[in-house]
Amino acid sequence: MSIERAAIIGAGMAGLTAALAFARYGIASDIFEEAAELVEVGAGLQISPNASRILGTLGVLPALEAVWTEPEQIALVSGTSLRPIAHVPAGRFARERWEAPYGVLHRSALQKALLAAVLQNPLCRLHLDTPIRGKAHDVLSGSMGQTYPLIVGADGVWSNLRSSVPHAPEPDFSRNVAWRFIIPSAEAPSWLSNHQVTAFLGPSTHLVAYPLKKLDAVNIVAIASGISPGETWDAKATEAQRRMLAEQFHRWDRRIVDLLQKAERPNFWPLHEVTAGRWQNGRDTVLIGDAAHAMMPFAAQGAAMAIEDAFVLANRVAGPLPLAESLAAFESERTARIARVRARGLFNRFVYHARGPIKLGRNIVLSLRPPQSLAADLDWLYGFKAE
Repeated sequence: MSIERAAIIGAGMAGLTAALAFARYGIASDIFEEAAELVEVGAGLQISPNASRILGTLGVLPALEAVWTEPEQIALVSGTSLRPIAHVPAGRFARERWEAPYGVLHRSALQKALLAAVLQNPLCRLHLDTPIRGKAHDVLSGSMGQTYPLIVGADGVWSNLRSSVPHAPEPDFSRNVAWRFIIPSAEAPSWLSNHQVTAFLGPSTHLVAYPLKKLDAVNIVAIASGISPGETWDAKATEAQRRMLAEQFHRWDRRIVDLLQKAERPNFWPLHEVTAGRWQNGRDTVLIGDAAHAMMPFAAQGAAMAIEDAFVLANRVAGPLPLAESLAAFESERTARIARVRARGLFNRFVYHARGPIKLGRNIVLSLRPPQSLAADLDWLYGFKAE
């Protein structure tokens, strides 16, 4: 049973994608965002084929292709020696195998493309500086003068709409932080390739680097244990925290240590997950994206899962089932998918952070596997087709 209009709380990637996905089925949406303006913030982002396929269907992909880089491969490299271990082909290979591209870009470029598409769509209305607190139905009916058959919580890891879903997930600090900074391409060392995503693997830590075409820079993300600064996703590093970072990478190749020590104005993002819980209230309210399943970035799928959520939700709601049954089916389908992605992330974390004999075994096993074989392991993830 299709609906005519939905309210979407949050104008991030999940919320904007949901509005465009609903519009494909003739469903109008009001998007409520508490920020007074959508500023260009964030850092680098990997868009894998399972997400780029959806963005292509929504008409957003051409704008991204103009500003992103399609890396030739995803390389695994030793962080202690800078020796290559293995790689998964991307670039043209990704387009041929998974029928969609693999791209890297700045997060703000994706937000800008989604926002432009939303503003151009007559079925989408964006309301900035409009926080939704308390009982969402009552607040919306009072402020908008209308009721909504469906309310979508796309308001992130500290979601306010969770209070409308009994037994909803709860945020939990992972005790890990992501250190993020960029290096101008002209200043980047030669061992930081401009043509690939490179994951440097090390004991209990890892570092990822890839080019940002629009900024003519290299994006650096270093994952290590850390202390949470509170409810924020972006914080400035103190000198004590920078010393902690240096200590965690002190056994790495000296060239990487020097790179981290010379980083100007590094930001760190506390990495939050959410616990298991219900995503919908059985009637008219549903959570998507980080509000439902914020996860660690070890599979580089946070943004992709939000995009998948939005697209699948619209598809199910527009189907023949009553709304309550559609939401239950959505939750069942997506929790199974998210569980598998989480499991892949935990596996990657084990592999990336291995030490001692396990590290030696890892390097031997990975180096003996052909790149196409490693790519085949990702068919279930990158080849996903939401419809």
